[in-house]
Amino acid sequence: MDDSSALDRLDRRVAECRACPRLVEWREEVARTKRAAFADWTYWGRPVPGFGPADARLLIIGLAPAAHGGNRTGRMFTGDRSGDVLYQALYDVGLASQPTSVTADDGLELYGVRVTAPVHCAPPANKPTPGERDTCRPWLVQELRLLRPTLKAAVVLGAFGWQAALPAFSEAGWSVPRPRPVFAHGTRVALDGLDLFGCFHVSQRNTFTGRLTAEMLREVLGTAAKAAGLR
Repeated sequence: MDDSSALDRLDRRVAECRACPRLVEWREEVARTKRAAFADWTYWGRPVPGFGPADARLLIIGLAPAAHGGNRTGRMFTGDRSGDVLYQALYDVGLASQPTSVTADDGLELYGVRVTAPVHCAPPANKPTPGERDTCRPWLVQELRLLRPTLKAAVVLGAFGWQAALPAFSEAGWSVPRPRPVFAHGTRVALDGLDLFGCFHVSQRNTFTGRLTAEMLREVLGTAAKAAGLR
């Protein structure tokens, strides 16, 4: 089985996971009640797998799907304002075929980039528990192992993702420094043949207040793309 088939199989298994009762109840309740603006949608309402090619050289790691974003559309960072910011920036630096991500079948392609999260279900108040994070970690570890032959850089969005990603990289076979590096926007850590970058999360709180600007995001993504050999 080639890496593409193995990753497709992993994504299908992720989408069937029911390991965390609180998250299962929440994602399915949101899918039933919906938001008025999306009343005519059939929500995905399941865990959201990663999005992007199996031979990605750059990985972007977020937090978890949004209740009315990825939980509705079935694709990471699709259909919410955080995704609007992220995919616009990826397009601006030449890593995406279009600047918007609206539905799972809108034709968007990522160039050498995959997007994933340490928690695959939408959590209440956008806050997974540490236990839910740890229960979901094996999925990220398996994804990292499948991506390892080509992966050269990763951008982690936010402190929660950073705390979840470091042990996952370690379990997947990379040597993570001790003590573990502290999260900061713009930080860069060299692992075994991989550059790990920290970036403030593309949350509405950060982008609306200017804590994370479009220029700041483009700078991190552009630097990471160069490290990955994509620019």
